[in-house]
Amino acid sequence: MTEFKPLVFSGVQPTGNLHLGNYLGAIRKFVALQANNDCIYCVVDMHALTAQLVHDDMPNQTRSITAAFLAAGIDPEKHIVFNQSAVPGHAELAWIFNCVARIGWMNRMTQFKDKAGKDREQASLGLYAYPSLMAADILLYRATHVPVGDDQKQHLELTRDIAMKFNLDYMEHIRRTGYGIDITVGDEPVHAYFPMVEPLIDGPAPRVMSLRDGTKKMSKSDASDLSRINLLDDEENISKKIRKAKTDPDGLPSEIAGLAGRPEAENLVGIYAALADKSRSEVLSEFGGQQFSVFKPALVDLAVHALSPITAEMRRLMADPGHIDAVLRDGSARARARADVTMKQVRDIIGFLY
Repeated sequence: MTEFKPLVFSGVQPTGNLHLGNYLGAIRKFVALQANNDCIYCVVDMHALTAQLVHDDMPNQTRSITAAFLAAGIDPEKHIVFNQSAVPGHAELAWIFNCVARIGWMNRMTQFKDKAGKDREQASLGLYAYPSLMAADILLYRATHVPVGDDQKQHLELTRDIAMKFNLDYMEHIRRTGYGIDITVGDEPVHAYFPMVEPLIDGPAPRVMSLRDGTKKMSKSDASDLSRINLLDDEENISKKIRKAKTDPDGLPSEIAGLAGRPEAENLVGIYAALADKSRSEVLSEFGGQQFSVFKPALVDLAVHALSPITAEMRRLMADPGHIDAVLRDGSARARARADVTMKQVRDIIGFLY
């Protein structure tokens, strides 16, 4: 069987300040993946409207995400870095997928329930259809792999469902146009236009939790700035936030089992492990039996060492918005070229005249 050409796609919303969780859970993975993959990384500004319809400074928020990509080590010449709204195919394919996806599928999306809260009737249609646009983002480039956290894995499963239904519904049209390839799904051969996307979930800290509440994910929208370490925080702020991070009165255990029921301790150990590229067991073997008064200063030093170069480069890049805009224009043109091929073929498969 023929295989789709490997391609990695992912994106980050331009909403608020990027923080340590974004870096460890996403951007650092993006950097590592580009060594052996063709990668497309997107600032998903259209998705940002589902969280906040009116943004005071969307252009600079978009530039900030782009600066973080570049400062962390993403190469915009070898790979593609662009903003979603610059490629019309995202919205066009999302509408087609709105017609492919089933209401029952969308009703099962737990993120909508979490974000909409108790008053679901007041949530926007965009928030409800968010996973369909996410599927379009990925499949517009016929991407094969997406680095995601556990909280996005359900959306990726929906992307696979949408791809499969489109492939099955239009199987004869795909054969007639000659755009598809033969793949195996399970044990069944399928003539497919869209690939069955695979998640890339790995790393020692896939989820970084709030410094004020270890049961909640670190978030840009948290009212307390002390809950997160922003990528633009200076050394003083990093130190203050880690020193003030919530803990419990007990010392660190020597084994992972001792972290059970201690979410704040588990979070700080996980952050240290991720920044040091160690396992949590290795961290506990080093600090087991120590109090947080010893562990926190060590974590401060490690965080400052890891983040300061990125912060400095982000500040340098943000001081030259013209350069960032040029990177986005170039990336958007290259992304559009790929997307236009997909949309021409999708229109032919469906039977649209254009």
